[in-house]
Amino acid sequence: MTDYNNYRLIAQWCEDPHVAVFNIDLQIKDNLISSNWDIFGSFDLDGAHTRPFILRQNGQIDFGYLDPIKWTTNLRNITLKIGNTFLISFNEQDSGTYKIVKIAALGQKRSS
Repeated sequence: MTDYNNYRLIAQWCEDPHVAVFNIDLQIKDNLISSNWDIFGSFDLDGAHTRPFILRQNGQIDFGYLDPIKWTTNLRNITLKIGNTFLISFNEQDSGTYKIVKIAALGQKRSS
């Protein structure tokens, strides 16, 4: 991943990989998020329901103006490789660890 390319990153919650799967489309260069703008993504809550969000430049996960809850993540600060983990803080006391399970170029069926 040395050129700017668009990828889909999928990560699973380490505590229960079948709940709240994390999906985000982003640009990657040298295994880092190369875009410094807001990025759209979603949590696949149970295979039938999604919870869309915007990953803000400051690492805040924003669910929209109707939902005052703001989560945060360190995803913008880690090396993006399959198997690496990142944190999502749900509030000041509760957080979850997510593991990157797939990074695929958009339009391809193969993992990088």
